Amino acid sequence: MLFKRKIYSRFLDWKEQWASSRALLVQGARRIGKSTIVEEFAKKQYSSYILINFQTDLNKVKSLFDDITDLDSFFRSLSLIYGKKLIPHESLIIFDEVQLFPVARQSIKQLVADGRFHYMETGSLITLRQNVEKILLPSEEKTIDMFPMDFEEFLWAMGDEVTIEMIRENFTAKKPLGDAVHRKIIKDFRLYMSVGGMPQAIEELLKSNDYSRVDEIKRDILLLYHNDLKKLDSSYNLSTSLILDALPSELSSHSRLFKATALGKNSRVSRNYSSFEAIKDSMIVNIANNCSDPNFAFSLNKDISTQKIFMGDTGLLITQIFMNSKLPIEESIYRQLIVDKISLNLGMVFENVVAQILRSKGYDLYFHNFNHHEIDFMLSKGKKIIPVEVKSSTYKNHRSLDLFCQKYSQQTGEKYVIYSKDLSVEDGVTFIPFYMALFL
Repeated sequence: MLFKRKIYSRFLDWKEQWASSRALLVQGARRIGKSTIVEEFAKKQYSSYILINFQTDLNKVKSLFDDITDLDSFFRSLSLIYGKKLIPHESLIIFDEVQLFPVARQSIKQLVADGRFHYMETGSLITLRQNVEKILLPSEEKTIDMFPMDFEEFLWAMGDEVTIEMIRENFTAKKPLGDAVHRKIIKDFRLYMSVGGMPQAIEELLKSNDYSRVDEIKRDILLLYHNDLKKLDSSYNLSTSLILDALPSELSSHSRLFKATALGKNSRVSRNYSSFEAIKDSMIVNIANNCSDPNFAFSLNKDISTQKIFMGDTGLLITQIFMNSKLPIEESIYRQLIVDKISLNLGMVFENVVAQILRSKGYDLYFHNFNHHEIDFMLSKGKKIIPVEVKSSTYKNHRSLDLFCQKYSQQTGEKYVIYSKDLSVEDGVTFIPFYMALFL
């Protein structure tokens, strides 16, 4: 099943402006649909294409990269192996799972310089950075991050092409949608949050409408991630699989801060810094750091010892919470999640989904701890700080936000509280429902 993805428009921009001088590397976690959308782009935008999947085809093509000084022979051999005709200036060559064969990535420099064809690469960062010690990284490479399907893409998959535009208009005008419309959209959002944005999970939902089967698929993805991280840990003496395992319990704490002791009684963040960086690179998780002084650029005051680690896909987090059970989550639990009738601390889930939305929009994630108060997320727009509080309840109290705005009054721009009710504006604070975080 093929889903409409926003990243397609960025591929079009690359083809028009950059393809003659740079390959395009699409990087992201596994199972988010990178290969599918890249191949669909190839089918629609080129007269012909060849997709080399280095996970399945390495033995077929490995020897071709031993010496690519004779590119005529290289392209002729590729055409024969794949039974595809390559047409100069009209064909695309795709290096799929390129992290598995770094030599191919190194060849990009020479291939792009040749100028006959365009090149796209897909890769998972979980090994992209580790597998480059002995190669020269090509400068002729443009990189795009890809994420799980967002709420808008989810609605597209469900056949809804109109709701998001209505939400966008009301967000811009700062007008509520009205009770009936809001209730319908927040229910759809909770469905998205529960199922998540992994294309295979959404496809199963559309095919069977069986939440237990959806959950089985998500369990398989989590197992795949865990096994990938275990291999990484074994090769590089890291603790990334322990971080993934500890994530739900650490998010369920009152502070949501990830404590290094979750990796062992005597563990320290500084000692495990490379593990945190590695799992961040995998894009399986999103990491938010405390910014100790928002007066200046957030990155200059990043406190690496104080961080929150969110699951990259909230649907996977829902499944991971119940992972100790040997069976998939029962249908009834999903239905309770969707209609808000479950006795589960959803604070961490809502904060996770907001982190996922903000990260997919390109924001680096920062929060701010001060005087026993906390701003959940801080966004930077121009010279202004946009503080954001996330609430799992419908309460409108925002003591931390008020104190933050008093302390940093000159730097503060718009102020947001994200919660489950309809949009409203009170005392200079804009209250928005979770689904409107798409437009921050």
